[in-house]
Amino acid sequence: MKTWNIDRAHSEIGFKIKHLMISTLRGQFTTFDGSIKTPSEDLTQAVISFTADISSIGTGNTMRDDHLRSADFFNVSEFPTLTFNSKNVEKVGENEYKILGELTMHGVTKDIYVNAIYNGMVNNMDGNSVMSFEMSGSLNRDDFGLTWNAPMEKGGLLVSNEVKLDINAEFTELK
Repeated sequence: MKTWNIDRAHSEIGFKIKHLMISTLRGQFTTFDGSIKTPSEDLTQAVISFTADISSIGTGNTMRDDHLRSADFFNVSEFPTLTFNSKNVEKVGENEYKILGELTMHGVTKDIYVNAIYNGMVNNMDGNSVMSFEMSGSLNRDDFGLTWNAPMEKGGLLVSNEVKLDINAEFTELK
C-alpha cells in the first residue's frame, strides 16, 4: 500500500459561486490536508481522504470572509472542518476519473461526485514520486444547511445555491 500526502505548497482548494446571479466570486481554503492510499498502480482502487479548516476560507474580502465564517453560513465555532472520504473511483476516460465520496460540511453528510483529470507522475527535485490531479464538481449548498440568502428586487437571489469546486492538487509519495 502506498500513501501519498497532499503537497499544500503546490495545491489549491478552490470554489466558485455566483453573486447577483451574474458574476462569479472565487474563494479557497488555505489550511487543508489530504491523502491518497493506493494498493496498486490502478487508481480505481485508491482511497482518498481530505479535510479543510473552514476558518481558513478566503475570498479576498475580509468582511465577506468573516460573514462566511459566521452562523449565517459555515458557523465555524460549531462546525470547524469539512471532510471528504471517497467511496468509489471509476475510470471514465484515458486519464479521467469520477470519484464518489461522502462530503461532511456544516454537520451534514451527503454523497457528491468529483471529476478528476490525472496529470501524471514525475519525480521531484528530491527524487520523490509526485502525482497531480485537476478536480471539479458542484454541490448545492442548501443540501448542507447553508441556506442564508437574500432576494433581489427584480427576482433571483443574492448568492446562488450551486457551488462549483475547482481543485488542483499535487500528492507526494511517503517513503
